[in-house]
Amino acid sequence: MDILVTGGTGYIGSHTVVELIKAGHNVIIVDNLYNSTIDVIDKIETITGKRVKFYQIDLCDKKKTELIFKENKMDSVIHFAGYKAVGESVMKPLMYFQNNLVSTMNVLELMVDYHVNQFVFSSSATVYGNPDVLPINELSPLSVTNPYGRSKLMIEEILGDLSKSNPNMKISVLRYFNPVGAHESGLIGEDPNGIPNNLVPYVSRVATGQYDKVNVFGDDYDTIDGTGVRDYIHIVDLALGHIKALNYLQENKGIHYHNLGTGNGYSVLDIINTYKEVSKKEINYQITSRRSGDIASCFADPTKAKDELNWVATKNLKDMLEDTWHFTQNQQKKK
Repeated sequence: MDILVTGGTGYIGSHTVVELIKAGHNVIIVDNLYNSTIDVIDKIETITGKRVKFYQIDLCDKKKTELIFKENKMDSVIHFAGYKAVGESVMKPLMYFQNNLVSTMNVLELMVDYHVNQFVFSSSATVYGNPDVLPINELSPLSVTNPYGRSKLMIEEILGDLSKSNPNMKISVLRYFNPVGAHESGLIGEDPNGIPNNLVPYVSRVATGQYDKVNVFGDDYDTIDGTGVRDYIHIVDLALGHIKALNYLQENKGIHYHNLGTGNGYSVLDIINTYKEVSKKEINYQITSRRSGDIASCFADPTKAKDELNWVATKNLKDMLEDTWHFTQNQQKKK
């Protein structure tokens, strides 16, 4: 299968590209390198032995994006490209709506024009808002607490309408929980440009001495230790979920929603303490006030993905953080 992966040099995108190539697919990547670097293409080649075709294009530029569709025959699109930081979205909501909605609309319009009928969308557990009942399943009420989540939910609604209007379109909406970890090679992992917005890469930089301490946003939530609880999932488990979703779309038209998570909730302090254990480093932290847009707890009921996609997360928190630390050490050797 020939697959266009948007945001394919990013954290989730790059790991999914590796698994797609391993599964025998031909991959084309488009990325504007806003939150990634071009050397990821070389690293993917080192891991897989295959050189992927790469376009450095901003998907908000429809004319340039159309070049990809003109020059390539594609069967499917996996759409990762988008801004993704909850805190930043609260400060810059218009930037998030402009980027995430326009880029997605451009891709979908070109898919319709060029008769590409399979679409896997990188959605998020943020579409469930502040859940009343845990664990969260796909029938849980949808609501949002921040502009990032709202942009994802708006795109889900657009996809629902597109599915109704176009019976040939096959759409998979994958609602991720919290991806962490790295490829076992230590070559690719989460290494954001600038100050990390996500917890684990920030903890990694404290472990290596780049930062003095981790800010823990709130210790007064209704959780086991007062800090926020999330469902952390190994990045390779998550990447494999996309292979399963593509396989499912071969036999199923319409739009389909699946949670990708482990079903286990871990607190911020669980992350810090487990990272201490695997890295053998002291990780200082400071409790600060809650962050706007955050919720107390969020973890998945992944039963539907198991039953329909035949997908199950296999790695535990220690596995995730050991692979993160391996990747972090590799990055440090190069600096």
